[in-house]
Amino acid sequence: MITWWKILGIICLLYALVGGLLMPVPDLPILEQSIRNLYYHVPMWFGMTLLLLVSAVYAVKFLSKQNPEHDLMSAVFANVGIFYGVLGLITGMIWAKNTWGTFWTNDPKLNSAAIGMLIYLAYSVLRSSIEDEEKKARVSAVYNVFSFPIFCVLVFVLPRLTDSLHPGNGGNPGFNQYDLDSRLRMVFYPAVIGWVIMGFWIADLTIRIKKLQLKQSDQL
Repeated sequence: MITWWKILGIICLLYALVGGLLMPVPDLPILEQSIRNLYYHVPMWFGMTLLLLVSAVYAVKFLSKQNPEHDLMSAVFANVGIFYGVLGLITGMIWAKNTWGTFWTNDPKLNSAAIGMLIYLAYSVLRSSIEDEEKKARVSAVYNVFSFPIFCVLVFVLPRLTDSLHPGNGGNPGFNQYDLDSRLRMVFYPAVIGWVIMGFWIADLTIRIKKLQLKQSDQL
C-alpha cells in the first residue's frame, strides 16, 4: 500500500536525482562539479545513522520484552543500515578520487567509518553463525546495543579530535558553514528526506517478506 510518506519519498528522491545532475551548483575550487555528490553521499550516511539507531532501539525492546518480532525488525534495520553505509563508502571514495586524487587516504574519518562498518558486518556474521534462534536473538541484541554508541564515537567524535581532510572534522568547516548556499540547499534537503524514506521503505518491505516467509515455514 502506497502511503503519503512513500509518495513523499518518491517525489523527493526523483527531484534529488534529476536536480542533483541538472541544477546549477557553486563553482568551488577543487570540488568543482563533484560537489553534486553532496546530494548522494551525505544523505546516505544520514539514512544509515537513523536506520542503525532504530535497529538499536528494537534491540533494546527485544531485551526488555523478548518479542521475536522486535529481533526481526532490529536485524532488518541493521542490514539496511549496512547497505546504506556501503553505498556511503563507495560514493565517498568516488568523491575522494576527484578531490584528493585517491580513493582512500590514511584519514581518521575514513578509517573510523571503515572500522564502524566492519563492526556491523561482524554483527551480520554473528547472527548467521548462531543456529539457535533464541540465543541468536539475545546475543545479537546485546551486541547491537553496544555497537551503536561505539559506531557514533568512531564516526562522529574521534575524527573531530584530530587533523582530518574530511569537511566538518579536524578543524575543517562543514559545508553548512561556508558553502552550502541556497542552490545546494534546494536539492540537499529533499535528497536527505528522500534517501531516508527510501531506507525505511526498504526495511518495511523486507520485514513484510520475512514475516510471510516465517508464516509459510510454520505451515509446512
